[in-house]
Amino acid sequence: MTDADATVAMPRRPFGTGGPPVGVLGFGSAEIGFLETGQETVDRLIGGLVEAGCNLLDTAAMYRGSEAALGAALASLGRQRGRGRDEIVVVSKCGPPPGREGLDPWSAESIRLSIERSLERLGIERLDAILLHSCDLATLEKGEAIGAIVEAREAGLVAKAGYSGDNEAALFAVRHPEIEVLETSLSLADQANLAEVLPAAAARGIAVMVKRPMANAAWRRNEDQEGMYSKYAAPYHERLATMSLDPAAFGIDGPAEIAWPELALRFVLSFSAVSTALVGSSKPARVAANAAIAAKGPLPEETVSAIRDAFDQACADESWPGLT
Repeated sequence: MTDADATVAMPRRPFGTGGPPVGVLGFGSAEIGFLETGQETVDRLIGGLVEAGCNLLDTAAMYRGSEAALGAALASLGRQRGRGRDEIVVVSKCGPPPGREGLDPWSAESIRLSIERSLERLGIERLDAILLHSCDLATLEKGEAIGAIVEAREAGLVAKAGYSGDNEAALFAVRHPEIEVLETSLSLADQANLAEVLPAAAARGIAVMVKRPMANAAWRRNEDQEGMYSKYAAPYHERLATMSLDPAAFGIDGPAEIAWPELALRFVLSFSAVSTALVGSSKPARVAANAAIAAKGPLPEETVSAIRDAFDQACADESWPGLT
């Protein structure tokens, strides 16, 4: 992909109260870590994303190799394109694995070590946000973990403190006065957090980053998924099959690899509480296609209502919680 391919202007939304404007599509870097994407490809991905208007990069301590790869890509951007660090919002997540043998991953010491390592791997002096990575409700209620990321904020190591997770833990987090950013699941096949979590986040002006907005491309056959994603996407595959959705029924025609991503992304972007939807890919060619989808804007209200009804009806006999 060349820079000329990314010609569609990326819509932007505030990254929470007082936050910088961010592209409605952010980059989720789990895939480049777990699939061990080569550095040259990562450099092309990040270069294309920035040129397309995607200025938020999400990573985590547990995404093996991801932070270091993004750090190298950011350095390359600065050298080759003159793009400054202040143009890009960098978010990471701390938690498991533990900082060292025998250390509680949610202790203040472990979180401090995790943040320090993230800064070193990324080659930056401050993170725009640090999130607790899917710790449970009991850990949040204990207070030590939240206190540790607040301390990092006060020390100038991070700009915003946040949480990544779902369901009751996410609801607790967005109601906590120190939490400013939430990363949570939302997709065609994962709508549990729409009921209480997103409204509570919106009421406090919290930045909302949506993970798994494409439902891990669960419209594909499980055997066509790469690596760990064949297992990871399986619950969404089952849910979509039960919901019996068809993009063509909503006026989105074309082959599955074009129609489904449009329906999925535009559904997520139909909710004003969402700051950015994190789309992960190891394929540079997807960047321009996703930017073009984002530029189409939200789905019509009646389409959103129909998709929500399909979800509610499909899980009427059992609970479908948000999947982390």
